[in-house]
Amino acid sequence: MDDKVKIQLEYVVNCSPKVLYNRLSTASGLAEWFADDVRVQGKKFTFIWEGSEQSAEISLRKENKLVRFTWLDGEDSYFEFRISQDELTNDVSLIVIDFAEEDERGETTDLWNSQIADLKHILGS
Repeated sequence: MDDKVKIQLEYVVNCSPKVLYNRLSTASGLAEWFADDVRVQGKKFTFIWEGSEQSAEISLRKENKLVRFTWLDGEDSYFEFRISQDELTNDVSLIVIDFAEEDERGETTDLWNSQIADLKHILGS
């Protein structure tokens, strides 16, 4: 993972942390916006996109706050969703942490922007 750079993106989402967490941590929630289909066996999630599959395991989870998926392809990389809520305004933010090759940073950011747009559409935010 040495040659990968960390990407951290933040999106304001107009829903409760509980509703958002459900879309980030369950197969049915993730299948609505993240992948074409998602299968779960225990902690292992298999994401299906246009016929290709990738598997990850939930390696960290804090209810309504955080979900981390570690890819099972041996590269020791992960992606993570963090939910934060501003104490004063109650605004809910989704922070996405991912890793990409330096030259794929823009592409990866665009992909997340597009996927989070789908998520926000589903959430009506």
